[in-house]
Amino acid sequence: MSLEDRRSEIVDFVRTEGKASVEQLADALGASRETIRRDLAELDRRGLIRKVHGGAVVVEPGSAVGGENPFSARMVENLKAKRAIAQRATALFGPGDSLFIDTGSTTLVFAEELASLSGLTVITNSAAIAALAAKGPENRVFLLGGEYRRGGQESVGEMAIAQIGQFRATHAVLTVAAVSNNGFMDHDMQEAQIARAMIRQAGHVTVLADASKMGKSGIFELGPLDMASRLVTDEVAHDLAEKLRAAGVEIILAN
Repeated sequence: MSLEDRRSEIVDFVRTEGKASVEQLADALGASRETIRRDLAELDRRGLIRKVHGGAVVVEPGSAVGGENPFSARMVENLKAKRAIAQRATALFGPGDSLFIDTGSTTLVFAEELASLSGLTVITNSAAIAALAAKGPENRVFLLGGEYRRGGQESVGEMAIAQIGQFRATHAVLTVAAVSNNGFMDHDMQEAQIARAMIRQAGHVTVLADASKMGKSGIFELGPLDMASRLVTDEVAHDLAEKLRAAGVEIILAN
C-alpha cells in the first residue's frame, strides 16, 4: 500500500467510526505505530482529521481545526479521484516549465506530486502548496503575498493580484468549483480574482477538476470554455465533453 493510499484509508476509517486509536489503525493497515503517528500528524496538518492523544477523531462540521471548515471539508471529498487527477497532471510537466498554481484541494494534492519533479518554477498564493513544491529537487518557488486567509493558507486581495502581474508563466494550473457549457466558475470571489489574474499572465491553462464539478454552476466566472488548454478529470459527461472539445480544450482522463 502506498503512502497516500494508507492515508486515504486512515481518513475513511476515522470518518466512518468517528474516532480511531493509533493501535486500531496500525493493526487494520499493517503499519507500525510510529508510521501511523506520522500519518496522523500530516493529516491533521491538512485538516482532514483531528489528531488527539493516542489517536484521531473526525473534524466536526464548523470546526476550525486545520483551517476553516469549508476548505478542510473539500480536502476530504473525492480524495482518491483528486489523487488520480494530480498524478496524471504531474506527467504533463517537466524541467524548465513555469507554473502558476492557485489554492484548492485538488491543486494541493497536485503540489504533493510535484515533489517527484525537478527544475520547475512555481508561483502560488498558497503557503501549503509552496512548501510542497519546494520539496522537488531544483524547484524554484515564489510565494505571493497579500491578505492571508487561514482556512486555505492562502494570500488574496489586490496585493497578491499585483504581484501576479509581475510574472509570466508558461502554464497556470487551476482548480475550479464548476464546469458547465457556460464555462469555468468558482464560488469564492477572492479566489476567482486570483485565478483570473493567473490566467492573464499564463501561456496555457490546465484545469484540474473531478467529476463532481461537471455540469455544475458557480457564482463567479473564471472564463469561457476556451479559456483552458487542457482539462484533467476522472469523468465528464458526453455532451459536456463535446462542448469542451469544440472549444479546443483537450480532455485528459485520469483513469
